[in-house]
Amino acid sequence: MSAVAAFQAARQDGSGLDGTAADIPARMLTAYKRAVTLIGRESPGCSGMRWPVLAGIAKIESNHAAGRSVSTAGDVRPRILGPRLDGSGAGGNTTAFPDSDRGRWDGDAAFERAVGPFQFLPSTWAGSGRDGNGDGRRDPHNADDAALGAAVYLCGDERDLGDRGELEAALYAYNRSRSYVADVLSWIDQYTPAPAGASPVGLAAGKVRTVLRAALAQRGLPYSWGGGTADGPATGSCCSPSGRSGERIRGFDCSGLTTYAFAQVGIPLPRTADAQAGVGRRIPAAAGLGALRPGDLVFFGYLPGSDASIHHVGIYLGNGRMINAPRPGTVVRIDPVNSMPGYAGGARLL
Repeated sequence: MSAVAAFQAARQDGSGLDGTAADIPARMLTAYKRAVTLIGRESPGCSGMRWPVLAGIAKIESNHAAGRSVSTAGDVRPRILGPRLDGSGAGGNTTAFPDSDRGRWDGDAAFERAVGPFQFLPSTWAGSGRDGNGDGRRDPHNADDAALGAAVYLCGDERDLGDRGELEAALYAYNRSRSYVADVLSWIDQYTPAPAGASPVGLAAGKVRTVLRAALAQRGLPYSWGGGTADGPATGSCCSPSGRSGERIRGFDCSGLTTYAFAQVGIPLPRTADAQAGVGRRIPAAAGLGALRPGDLVFFGYLPGSDASIHHVGIYLGNGRMINAPRPGTVVRIDPVNSMPGYAGGARLL
């Protein structure tokens, strides 16, 4: 397929525009989809590449080039530059990366900076960079080039990215941080459209629909330890087990989100996850996820079978996914139920 044909195909492909991609600028979404149409040419042995994979990375790396303009040709301006990787500790880096491109892409002839919407190091771009828009250049500050370069990098040695384990390995190679992998996977899952006819809000009715819509409307709000009430997002308190305070963060923790969502249908919930496990009809963990219905609470505990050890709660959406406020430093989002350890069953209130 030619680059021009791929561009037209990407523009005409409406898949995913059912709300799952609502926060992605149209031109960036076109770049992600276009890269998928071209990856077979660049890495014939790779399989399972999908636009949500690229979108998940770009969400974490640059929030889809937020605050920048993206031209029809895909050029991102002003350029996106990461902190100077000089080992000083600024921006969280403690390892020095000497310059590899004489400042061509990052404007720094002494040290590296990550560049573009996919935050490539210039040294990595030298091997993975590709021309995604057919203009004869490989520019990490171009959305089409960067998306295709990221796809090539993820494909590695003919990976099957449809396999969850291989996808996780590819993401870990992209950024060697387990929390990074978890966050990108969460966004991939959020951007992945539900199977036809399987949208939980679309199928749900009455009070279940109201609860799901209320919870889903909070996506993107920050996690705040102790945050959230029956009236909506609120500043939290100090401090989480990891020492993170919610005193200056307006948002939700896990049980604050469920408290708010169920308040919209007149159901008051106790404020903590372990106490919420005592409300409604309990669904044992042994029954599996197949026993859950959209709108059920889902719980997680430190000790299997012990409600007293429950420390986390989400709201089941169907298809193995839940709306979730996971932990400090994240946002309200859609996660697979099995993304968290210690599944302790559910509770049906509706």
